Parts: sequence; structure tokens; C-alpha cells
Amino acid sequence: MSQEEGKNRNKVYKVVLTGGPCGGKTTGQARLSSFFESMNWKVYRLPETAYIFLSGGVKFTSLSKDDAYRLQRNLIKTMMQIEDTFFDLANTCEQNCLLICDRGLMDASAYLDPNDWERMKAENGWHSVQLRDNRYNQIIHMVSAANGAEPFYTLDGHNTRHEGLETARKLDEITAAAWVGHPYYDVIDNNTGFEEKVNRMISTVCSRLGIEVNDRLSSESKKRKFLVKSLAPEEAFPGFQDFDVQHYYLSSPSRKTQARIRRRGQNGNWTYTHTMRRQVQDSMVEIRMSISEKDFNILHEQKDSKRHPIYKKRRCFLWNNQYFHLDIYKEPSPERCKGLILLETYTALKGDDLPLPDFLEIEREVTGLTEYSMYNLSLKE
Repeated sequence: MSQEEGKNRNKVYKVVLTGGPCGGKTTGQARLSSFFESMNWKVYRLPETAYIFLSGGVKFTSLSKDDAYRLQRNLIKTMMQIEDTFFDLANTCEQNCLLICDRGLMDASAYLDPNDWERMKAENGWHSVQLRDNRYNQIIHMVSAANGAEPFYTLDGHNTRHEGLETARKLDEITAAAWVGHPYYDVIDNNTGFEEKVNRMISTVCSRLGIEVNDRLSSESKKRKFLVKSLAPEEAFPGFQDFDVQHYYLSSPSRKTQARIRRRGQNGNWTYTHTMRRQVQDSMVEIRMSISEKDFNILHEQKDSKRHPIYKKRRCFLWNNQYFHLDIYKEPSPERCKGLILLETYTALKGDDLPLPDFLEIEREVTGLTEYSMYNLSLKE
């Protein structure tokens, strides 16, 4: 095997830490970096681009609308160039590489009027699927202390932080909304102490990568799934993003291994994923990787003839600081999927401690019920 082929086998994982002021991003970045370096990963910590302008004397609030527009456009382009430089370094790294981005491109969009953001995308040939979904592997929103941990909110030690509690809450909300729709978006709230909050964040990254942390981190977060009786009208939802999702299971030589490919997109712009699930003793280990459209089409030829493809509309939204997916199964679909609507979220909260969206009519919880796993839903009679 050539050296270049060996390099291509190493993982490159790009995670964004975002959130409002005083959410723990700086500490989280340092702790996440140390944790992965202890596992012999190369870690690159990408700086917050906006800080370059803020520390250089720029005051966003003093700019005219036109000046603010031009600055945000140049900020995004600068951020792209900085990120691309780090991404290029990571792709030639001889070991697994984690890139931790202190905010990402969609954070800049949160500070623009929605019409200005749409104009900017059109002028530059940008699309949200490319900027948000295809560019980063995972988004982690560290909820501001101003939202749920108010006694710990402070401006001390931050020369560029001037926000009061109400402003901090608003900034937290708009940055959270900017990332709604990313396929791997985790919200780390303030329901625990700060130490556990940081550990939950690290554990979330490890979980997405399929890294077993055992007792190195304490986290009880898991997927919970609920059967929804009917779809609420659109106006009942907070801000949401809808995606078309297609799943295809692949032929596998082992009954203990599941393999599937997925394409997920908006308005003809797609992301592609290959997922392997393998039974190890009493648990399932999942490995997920992004693939190209070409790889997707090649793997598509290996579809499992014993299983239906699964088509659904996925609605992503934030409610009560919790990130939810609402999967609405679409035609053509197996008979057992007709009219099926499932609500999913990742949480450490158990039982009734988890508040569910009050505008949805929840029939019952179906977490762990095999008849509601997509693998079994796809099976032909």
C-alpha cells in the first residue's frame, strides 16, 4: 500500500462549536483538544474569525447597513479561506485529525437580515446545504449561561464581550436557529453543572465518531423516539428546515452487520452518507462516514433486494433548547410506513423529565421497540 493510500484511511472530522456568549466554547475547545490528543489524534483549533475584526477595533453596532453587509460578506470569505487552509492540512495528515472550528459559516448568517442573507448567497453562488451540511461533520451548540445558568453568566475576562443577559439570550437563540437542519446537530444545555456539560459535549463527539469512551466520560445521552398521531400545521412549529431523505439498505454477508446509504437534501442539493452497524456482544456499534455522489451511485447498485427503500421528509427544529427530528414517511413506502410520523431527539433526560413539543399530539414513546427501527420497517413481507 502506498503512503498516499495509507493517508486516505485516516479520519478527518470537522466539528463546529457554536452558541451564545458564556456557553463554554473556549473551555470546551481546550478540553476536547486535550481529550483527542491523548488518543493520538492530530487536533487543529480554528480561531473565531469575527474576533480578528472585533479585537482590531471594529464595532458591528456602529456600522451602517451597507457597511455591515460588506463586512459580513468579507468575514465569511475570510473564514472560508482560513478553514480551507486547515482542511487542506488535515487531508495530508498521517494520523486521524480533528478540526475544532470556533464557530462556522452559518454563524455569520445569524447576524444578517434574512433577505440580505438570501441576496448574499445568490450573489456569491452559495447554498445552505453546501455551507451548513456538506462543510462540517458535526455542529455542537453550547447553550449560553444566560439561558438556564444565569448566576454563572459573566463578562469578566472577555474584552470583546459586552452583552447583558437579555442580549446574550437573543444571540444564543439566533445562532442556534442558524444551524437548524444540519444532519448531526447537538445542543448541550445547562441542565447539569459545567464540568458535566463539557463532558457531555466531548462524549457527543465520541459517540458520533463511534469511539467508545467507557467510564472516561459520564454521559447518559441516548436517542428517544416517539410515535406522533398526526402532523401539526406548519404555523405551529418554531423555525424549521425540511429535507428530503432517502435510505437504501445494502446487501451484507453477515446477519450481524447492517449497511445503508442515505442521501439528504434541499432543492436538489444533497449530502451523501454511508453507515455500517455491527453487533458486538450485546450492543450495536455504528460507523458513519460522508461519501461522494459517485460513491453513492456505486453503492446504490448493491441494494438489498429483500428490503424496500425508505423515503421521508425530515423536519428539523429547536424547541425548549432541545433539537428534534420529525420524520414523516412518504410514498412510495412499505405498507407499515404509510402515515407513519416519528419524533426523535438525543437526551440524557428520562421519562417525563423530557418536555415534548406541546403542539404535537404524541401517541406514545417507542424507544427501543424493534418494530419502529428503520431496518425492520424496510423489510419486505
